[in-house]
Formats: sequence, structure tokens, C-alpha cells
Amino acid sequence: MKQIYSDIIQFRGSHYEFGKMQGELLQDSFTLENRQKQWKIRRPRFDLNVKEAKEVFGMFAPRIWEELKGFQEALNWTMEEVLQEFGGYRLEYKKSGCSIFTGSDYLIRNYDYHPKTYEGRYTIYQPDDGGYAVIGPSQRITGRMDGMNEKGLAMGYNFIHRKKPGDGFICNMIGRIVLETCADVQEAVDLLREIPHRHSFSYTVLDKEGETFIVEATPRGAEVRQSNVCTNHFEILADENRHHLEDSYKRMQALEANRHPEMDGYQAFRMLNDTGRGVFSDKYKQWAGTIHTSAYFPKQGKAWFVLGGDRDPVIFDFNEWLEGKNTSVKRLLGWVDTELPFVHMDANVR
Repeated sequence: MKQIYSDIIQFRGSHYEFGKMQGELLQDSFTLENRQKQWKIRRPRFDLNVKEAKEVFGMFAPRIWEELKGFQEALNWTMEEVLQEFGGYRLEYKKSGCSIFTGSDYLIRNYDYHPKTYEGRYTIYQPDDGGYAVIGPSQRITGRMDGMNEKGLAMGYNFIHRKKPGDGFICNMIGRIVLETCADVQEAVDLLREIPHRHSFSYTVLDKEGETFIVEATPRGAEVRQSNVCTNHFEILADENRHHLEDSYKRMQALEANRHPEMDGYQAFRMLNDTGRGVFSDKYKQWAGTIHTSAYFPKQGKAWFVLGGDRDPVIFDFNEWLEGKNTSVKRLLGWVDTELPFVHMDANVR
């Protein structure tokens, strides 16, 4: 077993200042050191065009571009370097797992991926220059893998495949843009239909009204369905699915077998986080091990989070935080059944 951690990043202010603060935190960090070494030994499978990227951010998330400029100043990098590391546009993505289950008042999500990609940051950010406040873990620093905003919109995404990529945003930046710019599920669905997608993912969204929508999105289009269970395959766009889906169907069947009509949020959380229920995964070497379990309660304005399995969640009162009361939690600890290195904790992660 390996002890891991996520740092709590709290900030109120402009996007530019938020980017600058994060850049300063990352200086001399394992995360940045490892990422820079990784770029030296692998060829980027994408193109960078600063002018084009700025134009696309201008259409969907102009304030996040200001955040990238803050990184640029803090790190003294070129904008090409900032876009390669933090831009979230036109990037490549590996395979991963993930499971999502929702009720009328909760969204529970297992994040399954490889430890060497996990950066150990849980962010709570309230912009003062536009956009909604968001709570949730970050991915590639600027992106959000799941989360909830001040309006009560909760979101999580599931990997489908990376065949036939297109020009567009990757999943974590799309998640960030959804949470920061959309007030409810209808706005989220509309955006997910419009925004350009680099790869194929399912995006699950829930708001205070209690209905869940799943957007099956690809570079070639998007379809919308209603369901409260999502793993790693499309239901409508079945022709887009990968050939090997046994694990995805197995986790979906486990969710279906364990659910019951009166299941509350804690019972649903245990269904995903308990290691003996068939949903939590220990396939870390296969890029599909469960690293964290998140839960969001739009009507209560609360978020739960835990690293590893068989653990009780740390509870954040997002409503209180929005009123100006910072959380006293500085770092979250957990245990995972792997000895693989984590990018934010270990040196020389390849």
C-alpha cells in the first residue's frame, strides 16, 4: 500500500492572479519537473498554434486564457510552453476507466487512471472577474476531472476512446469550461453539443432539479440521453465504442446489481468506494485503477472526497466557503494498493 495526498488549493480573485499563484506554487515542484522530463522523451501528438488557441478560448472561455497568461508570467515561459502543459487544447489522452452513479440529489464518481498522471490537487476557486465558483479536483492543473459549481451543477466525465481525434479541447478543459460557464444541465448540454472535442468521452451532468443527462461526445458529434449510470462505453453512439468493453460492462453490471430505489448518497458512495463491491478498481498498471471517489450534492451545496478505497469521505461545505469561510483542511491523505509513482510525489516519473 502507498500513502498519497492531495493538497487543497483555495483562491478568490481574478483568473490572471489565480494562474500566477498556481504557477508560483508549481515552481520547483515534482509535478513540473516530471512533466518537463516526460516531454523530452515523448513526441507530442498534436500541433500548437497560439493564435488559433486564443481564438477558440475567446469563443468559449476567454477568462481561462487570462489564467494561462498568469502561468506565463509566474513561470517565465513562452505561451507555446504554457499551452503544451496547461492549455487543454489539441492534446493526446491515454485510456482510463471511471464510473459514475447519480440519484436525484447526488452524483458519485470514481476516478480511475494511472498514478503517474495524478497531480494531487483539490481546488476551490471563486473568480471575481466573471464565471462561477467551482469545487473539485484538478487535472493538468487548469482542467477539472469532476466538480460542482456555485449554481449546483455537478459534472464528471468517462473515457470512451481516442480514435480519430479532432481539433478541439480535451476532457478536463471541457469539464472546467462546463462548470465555470453553465448554470444548469440544459446550458451544459448545449455547450457540450457546441464545443469542439478532441476525443470521445461521456459527460454526466446533474443540477438542483434532480435530472441526470449524459452527453456522448466525439469529434464528429454528440448525442444526449438520460440515465443515472455511466461507465466507459456509449449507449447511443455504439459504433464509436472500443472493441474490448468487458471491464466497462462489468462495472455497470455491478452498479445495477447493488443499487436500490431508496439508496441515499452515503449508500451510493459506499457502493463505489468499497473495494469488494465490483466497482472500485485496482488496475493501476493498466491505467484504470481507482485513485479517488468524489461526491456532489447540488441541493445541499456539499462535496465529499476521498483518496483510495474503504474510507469515509472528507466533507466540504461549499455554501459556507462561498460566504467567505475557508476550509481548515490543507491536505487530504489516503492509501492505494500500488507502488507505482505519483507525478506530484515522486522524482523521475516517466
